[in-house]
Amino acid sequence: MSAAREHVVVVGGGFAGLLAAAAVAPYVEHVSVVERDRFPEQPALRRGVPQARHPHLFVPGGVTVAEELLPGLTQRLIRAGAHRVGMNADLLLYSGAGGWMPRYPTSRFGLTCSRQLLDHVVYDMVRQWRNVEFRSATAAVRLLGDARAVTGVELHTPDDETERLDASLVIDATGRGSRTVEWLASLGTTLAPPEIVDSGHTYTTREFRALPGAETNFPMVIVQAHPASGRPEYNALLLPIEDGRWLVTVGGTRGCRLPADEDEFREAARRWVRAPLIGELIADAAPLSSIQRSRSTVNRRHRFDRMREWPSGFVVIGDAATALNPTYGHGLSAAARCAGTLRRAVARGAARPADSRKLQRAVTGAANYPWLTAIGQDLHYPNTTGARPRWVDRVGKRYGDRLLRAAPERPQLGTRLIEVMFLAQSPLLLAHPAVLSGVVRRPRCAPPTEPPLAPGERGLLAGRQVG
Repeated sequence: MSAAREHVVVVGGGFAGLLAAAAVAPYVEHVSVVERDRFPEQPALRRGVPQARHPHLFVPGGVTVAEELLPGLTQRLIRAGAHRVGMNADLLLYSGAGGWMPRYPTSRFGLTCSRQLLDHVVYDMVRQWRNVEFRSATAAVRLLGDARAVTGVELHTPDDETERLDASLVIDATGRGSRTVEWLASLGTTLAPPEIVDSGHTYTTREFRALPGAETNFPMVIVQAHPASGRPEYNALLLPIEDGRWLVTVGGTRGCRLPADEDEFREAARRWVRAPLIGELIADAAPLSSIQRSRSTVNRRHRFDRMREWPSGFVVIGDAATALNPTYGHGLSAAARCAGTLRRAVARGAARPADSRKLQRAVTGAANYPWLTAIGQDLHYPNTTGARPRWVDRVGKRYGDRLLRAAPERPQLGTRLIEVMFLAQSPLLLAHPAVLSGVVRRPRCAPPTEPPLAPGERGLLAGRQVG
């Protein structure tokens, strides 16, 4: 790109939009980020991020890419109170197929904090770029141009006026509520229906004060559901965040009911899921919030990459193109992977308006791995709607279950599995001969039923402080 002539407009100032701005800013003359909300000067909830009250896990595959886009981001977040979660040393993971996963150190780590803190730190770093402007309290109304070329956006300003904003490239990062399909239809572009995989998952979240002694050094806990039961399944998550707080979520697939009140929430965490650890941890923990509910969990993918004709000067990224079930914690990292692809394309001059079709294919492809990971589980629940599992999906699920079953006895398998599960390595790693041979061998022991707690963590459950 020639930095002397290029103006990029990013529609949407959430996490995906901020990373998109960071991706292109070094290579273009000017970047405008258009956002309906006003950006707070301190970490705070925003109306346009309705999921902010729920847990957000930033897995290793996403952290690595975001750090490349914004060097120093990891340390900024940790200094602000985010937790560095070693995978698998700082994770207690229960799978229905394999029981409790052993803990062992690897070089991979994720980050856990509130969505408010994450977005604020990213925003604060992006706004240091002198060529990035933020148009807050401003709505994008429609695309300018025609079916062949998008030339900008029409805005509704805070002064209740209409403004035309010309651009060489428009990036839609407006999330699940994206109006891209409507906008393109108004330009004369016909789109195929999106791919849908909907397990009917719903979930509730409540914030707790971490137990005394566990404010900074207690692991994250995941209790997974398992489709093999053939009935609706519950799952649960305990996510440590800044200021000595825990975000705790209990959810379930279609047919499960949500906890109705505080007592039932604690009961659900202890008895409705496959392992009671999270319920035991919050039995006496002080609640800091009311119960928050969410039903926005449909896996939805628009195949913009398969369109024969795509308007030049336009790209769709993040949830606006590929929205994932938040249960699997891959949404943030999928957005980071898309932004990383965008950065590489712009850096090599391959993001000119005429290259938009090629760029859209690359960005959609960057989210393919997280998409397959999410639907690889959701496809197999009994009441899932939308796409149905093919034979290759059923074979992959059986292979994954055998791998989970073998991993507790063979740490080398567990290490590879964790790296793939958290997007740090390609799924092709699981087809390595060393993994295949380990999966073929029958496990010698039954799946572990007790969580691999350290002595201090066991003391916490017994009412003693972590030493």
